[in-house]
Amino acid sequence: MAKGLRTELLIVLAAIVLFMPGLGAVHLFDWDEINFAEIAREMIATGDYMRPQVDYQPFWEKPPLFMWMQAGSMRLFGVGEFAARFPDAVCGVVTLLVLYRIGRRLRDHLFGLLWVLAYGGSILPHLYFRSGIIDPWFNLFIFLGIHAFILLAWSREEGPRAGWGHAALSGLFLGLATLTKGPTALLILGLTAGVYWAMARFRLFVRIPQVLLMLAVMVAVCFSWFGVDWLLNGSWFLDTFVKYQVRLFSTPDAGHGGFPGYHFVVLLIGCFPASLFLILELVRPTRGTARDNDYRRWMVLLFWVVLILFTIVKSKIVHYSSMCYFPLTYLAALKLQRLWRGEEQAPAWLRIGLGGIGSVFALVTLALPFIVMQGDRLKPFIADPFGRANLDAAVHWTGQEALAGVWMVLVLFFGHRFFSRADHKRGLAVVFGGTALFVTITLFFFINNIEGYSQRAAITFFEQRQGERCYVVTKDYRSYAQLFYTRKPPVTDTLSYNEEWLYHGPIDRPVYLSTKITSADEARAIGTFREIGAANGFVFFRRDP
Repeated sequence: MAKGLRTELLIVLAAIVLFMPGLGAVHLFDWDEINFAEIAREMIATGDYMRPQVDYQPFWEKPPLFMWMQAGSMRLFGVGEFAARFPDAVCGVVTLLVLYRIGRRLRDHLFGLLWVLAYGGSILPHLYFRSGIIDPWFNLFIFLGIHAFILLAWSREEGPRAGWGHAALSGLFLGLATLTKGPTALLILGLTAGVYWAMARFRLFVRIPQVLLMLAVMVAVCFSWFGVDWLLNGSWFLDTFVKYQVRLFSTPDAGHGGFPGYHFVVLLIGCFPASLFLILELVRPTRGTARDNDYRRWMVLLFWVVLILFTIVKSKIVHYSSMCYFPLTYLAALKLQRLWRGEEQAPAWLRIGLGGIGSVFALVTLALPFIVMQGDRLKPFIADPFGRANLDAAVHWTGQEALAGVWMVLVLFFGHRFFSRADHKRGLAVVFGGTALFVTITLFFFINNIEGYSQRAAITFFEQRQGERCYVVTKDYRSYAQLFYTRKPPVTDTLSYNEEWLYHGPIDRPVYLSTKITSADEARAIGTFREIGAANGFVFFRRDP
């Protein structure tokens, strides 16, 4: 017990060091980060925490649980980037601690540590804990709900009184997941359990009354907001929310189409290096006790259900397949444990795969600073006028940014050296620990400069409007930045939502308009605005009363 507590404390400290520093060092990114942060800010501005709002109008795409977390963080730290990202950093600490505890109970202390190493040492799973998006908490709640459901199934062997607590916990976590992002949580569990049931030749593996309890708890948790909102405001939100979910599944969301193998590539590259050990585990299954094998079966099914489900979904967004991170890293950790104990040897293709994919990350981070320094020479190769103009940003590159690539080269070199000598303990520690640090180093050197090209000119313009009595809008591009970074106060005149009034009507205060260079002529053609500046592909206009 003392060993476990010491290990948990070290995991918490390591997670804090990895996920907390620098959360507020760069502006939030459009759309998702700013979208959710703006909802939380408007909750504070209006005092209305029941209905999510954007631009002080009802927002039907997501339930409010994550935004409540952000609002609480903003109450604690003030409105800003750090507060908006802090809940996901906390989720990172909680997730690694949960993985260790579950892994230790399922197998042993070593497996728990290796699962933590696989998750925290893979690129996208690590990166998401430094963001301000919903998915880290959503995925954690789903996984905890499914884990409790597996324990519920196992309790069938322990007598009629066993399992009721697991049923309640499963319902609780699935309800929290639904309040975080929506009913996909129940869909994933239902599909996974349905496939498991079919593989068991349709023999019941859980007690129906306990499943009903799980569903009842889930409904009760969901009712705490969905139901209360329905009673207070009618069915509008629920109806619109359901239609939005159906649309996401059935049609490509604007700007989010993709090819059928999109999520396969995302997981292979984005979950490096754990993804390669997953492949090895799928090719050479690890066998153990009956419960070990059963839990593995659940994780394999969960992985494929999520991957296939979001391959079918028409909208292709990177984080849609992020629920795969839990079963992916679990299965990878099974293979890590066998390699760590010397029960298997790393095949040549695994070493080649680590070197190949790792070299892509190394080459990109080595070359990118020097390529971007030649901005004027790149412009002829960029077809998009807005993209060409982005390169005019006053972003300072020193060449030191390539140290991230140098670090990855060292990780690959020593990792290959240890693996080729069958020193798997050091090899795994170097590859996964080194990749975790690679993410941190890359963010430190790159993220501020990338944001400088992509959006900083517009956000700086919006920040300059803070405290000014004015209207700020965008034309021909979707953004939430003008809301969050102007700290837009609650709307008192609904005419401000009327584009025709803002463009031609008897306004009572200045109207600022931000557009991209590709739409600047259309903005000039409105006839009532005068151009007041331009920067890095953005053009700014003002209309006076």
